[in-house]
Amino acid sequence: MRGSDDDNDDDDKAECCHRFRGKKRSKAAAAEMGSQEEVAIEHQAYARIGLLGNPSDVYFGRTISFSLGNFWASVRLEPSDDLIIRPHPTHDLISFTSIHHLVSRLQSEGYYGGVRLLMAICKLFYKYCTDNKIELKEGNFTLSYDTNIPHQTGLSGSSAIVCAALNCLLDFYRIRHLVKVEIRPEMILSAETELGIVAGLQDRVAQVYGGLVYMDFSKEYMDKLGYGMYTMMDIGLLPPLYLIYAENPSDSGKSLLSCMQVHSTVRQRWLEGDEFIISSMEEVAELALEGRKALLEKDYAELADLMNRNFELRRKMFGDDVLGSLNIQMVEVARSVGAASKFTGSGGAVVAFCPDGPDQAKLLEEACEKAGFIVQQAIIVPPVLNDEELKTVSI
Repeated sequence: MRGSDDDNDDDDKAECCHRFRGKKRSKAAAAEMGSQEEVAIEHQAYARIGLLGNPSDVYFGRTISFSLGNFWASVRLEPSDDLIIRPHPTHDLISFTSIHHLVSRLQSEGYYGGVRLLMAICKLFYKYCTDNKIELKEGNFTLSYDTNIPHQTGLSGSSAIVCAALNCLLDFYRIRHLVKVEIRPEMILSAETELGIVAGLQDRVAQVYGGLVYMDFSKEYMDKLGYGMYTMMDIGLLPPLYLIYAENPSDSGKSLLSCMQVHSTVRQRWLEGDEFIISSMEEVAELALEGRKALLEKDYAELADLMNRNFELRRKMFGDDVLGSLNIQMVEVARSVGAASKFTGSGGAVVAFCPDGPDQAKLLEEACEKAGFIVQQAIIVPPVLNDEELKTVSI
């Protein structure tokens, strides 16, 4: 990872701190790491927004993402006699009032909650420690979770649960210093891959590092290191941004599934040397590189143009049937008032930027309300790594 991009002034830094209103990442209850008393540990991981470059992260590309403080997942680890994964009373529901209730729940939430995610990261964590000869202390625990990240919005709700759980495991076994920061996103992704979840490293990097991160997944880095080159940027470089999503995301949910399926088709075409897909992905990756420059120079007109181009390239590669009419409508509603807009991930939510300022933002709110969409100003999470972790990050 390279050093921070911190060319902005003190006012910007003060502003970036002012803009964050989320909860602290960690609420570990131990007063001292050396304490013999076993205590509960709790960590939070936040939703994320892919600002530029997605989905090139799975094609040796580049991206810029940031942690979104509006929503988060939390995992609690409590020492116990047996190792217990506690189901969530809502997200892991197995008791229903009727068959209609069951079917409605499956249509809105899917078949799986967070229990499988917690089990998967425990397995992958244990395997990593075994493979790397990291000795784990004796003792069991109970894992439980909660989340307020909206379902089917493409805000990385699953990986947030896994990320928070990984942090709990690192602290419980007191091996945070033995697991490099750069490889933690890969551990999280491996746990999700274990469950058949198709995704890239971008989301997990944003959640592990927090803040605003420029990521370079060039083949050279991935082949040599197994991870990309991650550069933390000052969140004060970001202008006010807005999150748009649907209160009833049924169409978005279907298109998310469809998009995941088509991702495999697009990737196969990329592997087979399809010139259109290869050149388009290279262009998407280039948007992140240009976006980093635009942010450092605070060229927000350029940022708006790059965001719009990112969406158009995705649209050409995947097609409207895959993107889904509701997702496209969110983008078009934002653009109807002159705002730049693109997907936050694979669909389900949109990030918008109003280059003309507060008056345009007000028009955006009115247009979204009229269309039945929820709009919120994005809360930017500062970097979540502590000083000791930052010292271990490769330069």
